[in-house]
Amino acid sequence: MGDLGMFIGALVIVYLVPGPDMVLILQTGATKGRGSAIATAVGLAVARAAHVTLAALGLAALLTTSPITFEVVRFAGAAYLIWLGIEILRARSLLPEATATQKPSRPHSYGSCFYRGLLTNILNPKALLFCSVLLPQFVRPGQETVAGQFLLLGVILVGVGFAFDLMYASAGFVLGRWIARHPLVQTLQRWVFAAMLIGFGLRLALSQRPL
Repeated sequence: MGDLGMFIGALVIVYLVPGPDMVLILQTGATKGRGSAIATAVGLAVARAAHVTLAALGLAALLTTSPITFEVVRFAGAAYLIWLGIEILRARSLLPEATATQKPSRPHSYGSCFYRGLLTNILNPKALLFCSVLLPQFVRPGQETVAGQFLLLGVILVGVGFAFDLMYASAGFVLGRWIARHPLVQTLQRWVFAAMLIGFGLRLALSQRPL
């Protein structure tokens, strides 16, 4: 097995770079509360686990060898991110929905947040390609079984990502409470989050297929 410290360090750098996953977690935490943000984080974790599994099975190679498959997934992911951004712009208010006088979020709202996280990550072909490129670099055929090494690396990848998402969920929740005391900031927050998601969607739509 390669240097796990180097592997974890690479993951930390990746998860610190702003992306659609981070923006979605922050926005959900700010507007729907920590519980909904955690549900979104679980969806992201499931999507990453799926990407690790597909990478281990070699299916990620299909995206690089099949232009049509890559384009379909890419445009679906881009359209979904843009749609999320538009939904934020259409929102009447970005004040946190959960207050001391309101009832906790119902189970189906958590389910909705879960699926938002799942779709945001799983429809991004670059997330799958990232796993297919990074993981094999830390697999050593002469040590243990390849499947066992992929499993360990995959658990670490998902675990580190989930830990960062929990941190962003709490940060988003704190941000939402601060915004509740500063209503004038709501408009700026809405435009920033929406612009970032739409920007990520446009960047994904305009990106080229890896050779």
